[in-house]
Amino acid sequence: MTYGKRLLALMGIDTFIVMSAVFIGGYLIYDTNYIGMPIIFASSLTLVISHHLYAHLFKLYKRVWQYASINELIEIFKAVSLSIATTGLMQIIVFTTLHSRTLIITWMLHILFIGGARFAWRMFRDTYMTSSKNKKRTLIIGAGSAGTMIARQMLHSKDSELWPVAFVDDDMTKQHLEIMGLPVEGTVHDVQKVVKHAHIQHIVIAIPSMKKADLQRIYEQCIKTGVRTQILPLMEDLLSGKVSVSQFRDVQVEDLLGREPVELDIDNIADSITGKTVLVTGAGGSIGSEICRQIMKFQPARLILLGHGENSIYDIEMELKQQDSPTEIMTEISDIKDKDKMQFIFSKEHPDVVFHAAAHKHVPLMERNPEEAVKNNVIGTKNVAEAAHKNGTETFVMISSDKAVNPTSVMGATKRIAEMVVQHMNKTSSTKFVSVRFGNVLGSRGSVIPLFKKQIQAGGPVTVTHPEMTRYFMTIPEASRLVIQAGALAKGGEIFVLDMGEPVKIVDLAKNLIKLSGCSIEEIGIQYSGIRPGEKMYEELLKDDEVYPEQIYPKIHIGKTPEIEEAYYMHVLENYTRITSEDLRETLVNIANFTEKERVLTEMG
Repeated sequence: MTYGKRLLALMGIDTFIVMSAVFIGGYLIYDTNYIGMPIIFASSLTLVISHHLYAHLFKLYKRVWQYASINELIEIFKAVSLSIATTGLMQIIVFTTLHSRTLIITWMLHILFIGGARFAWRMFRDTYMTSSKNKKRTLIIGAGSAGTMIARQMLHSKDSELWPVAFVDDDMTKQHLEIMGLPVEGTVHDVQKVVKHAHIQHIVIAIPSMKKADLQRIYEQCIKTGVRTQILPLMEDLLSGKVSVSQFRDVQVEDLLGREPVELDIDNIADSITGKTVLVTGAGGSIGSEICRQIMKFQPARLILLGHGENSIYDIEMELKQQDSPTEIMTEISDIKDKDKMQFIFSKEHPDVVFHAAAHKHVPLMERNPEEAVKNNVIGTKNVAEAAHKNGTETFVMISSDKAVNPTSVMGATKRIAEMVVQHMNKTSSTKFVSVRFGNVLGSRGSVIPLFKKQIQAGGPVTVTHPEMTRYFMTIPEASRLVIQAGALAKGGEIFVLDMGEPVKIVDLAKNLIKLSGCSIEEIGIQYSGIRPGEKMYEELLKDDEVYPEQIYPKIHIGKTPEIEEAYYMHVLENYTRITSEDLRETLVNIANFTEKERVLTEMG
């Protein structure tokens, strides 16, 4: 029906309702004696005209009534009350009298008939056009505003495959009550009991602002039921409009292992990035690409994506160019081992800020190819750092690793030596050179999680090196945000260490992933394959003598690692091609573990 036809139909219905209300009200007061009374006809005409005027004023003819709610009822109340008041004013002015009893009854009938006519369509839609037939009986955890919104959408949507049956909520004041016609059946501890007696087929956790520890506690109760459990999208996605509240997603391991987000110092970061030229090496990688996404929020003048792999650089370039941003996106396909090319790019672009994320990070592969680790992680870093120094870069931030602490692997040793290179460069340059250490990131290409997921999809078993193997984890977005924050805090020479929270056993991570996949641990199985070359049982972020206990910013520490003279590592960079892999591996680890105390003892003879 077109808008014009719909408007005429509604006005016709309202005219009939108004006339009916007036004459029924008159009949109830005057019996049949009101017939022929001029005041009744004048009142009817005034009420009809004023009703249409106020209905237009409050947009009653523009509302979609199948979604009518309390707001529509309030607008009806306003329009009817004002039209009755206008009619009463007319009676006083024209007839010098006020038929108050008739007007009160007419007002009541007017609201009843108008509201009933409007809400009848919604009642019909809710009763006959939506049905629980062939829909999954759903338990909603959280009877707050998000939970009631979800319940309303499920009840009113023909397309939803879910049908709300009950709530559970830890708020004791809501127990034994009904919300949206659905009972609050208990607390989170009652989930298993509710699922069983209410024949629940699906669970939705509807508490978008809950802490990670609470989500883990709730999910542990849900997983015991064997029923698929989903949660609301991330709050930042809801606020940004990327997704709606009805777009549920499966619980992910990041939800269970992640920590509470840190509020960034937006002004400080903006001062260091907004309007400037920023270059990111390894921009196509997991960390590098996320750093680019986070940087875009601060609108640098130019963002240069530097990487060796053309496909990954193309992907992040296309993604960033889809954003509505004034930032100019530029790409450079190059290898950081190419010193001349680094000099050329930096002399051409003159970046103000550099985030150096390019590196070889796979521990076992680097054990077998130590010379490649030296070329990429150490010499590549030195090339980029020297290019930044020579071309006036303000801040250079190198992404390091927790494996650089007491390193036993080639990968960790080369990252520690790269830290030494950066620290030495800071002493001789106006550029502020800093390093940022953190542990494993969930979901990165080098993470164990993609491997575990593939093994689960193949039916198992999941392979874990050792039952006591422990690692630190954080999410890629959190790590990237903290790296950018550390860059804004840089004064030069620091090794920033991100607070990784509590370490996690790899076997517990594997068990969580198996449960999240909907399988049982017995069904998939876990096998222990033994510690691989170069791996440590536990990772550290700082040595005991390197720890400053206070945080300079939430979740960011400054390490007090000793600065090692360039001579103590330069000889291996100049001669690594002449050393056998086994000797090179040992030499790298020895250099990386070289301390200030050992330097003094060496100089003393």
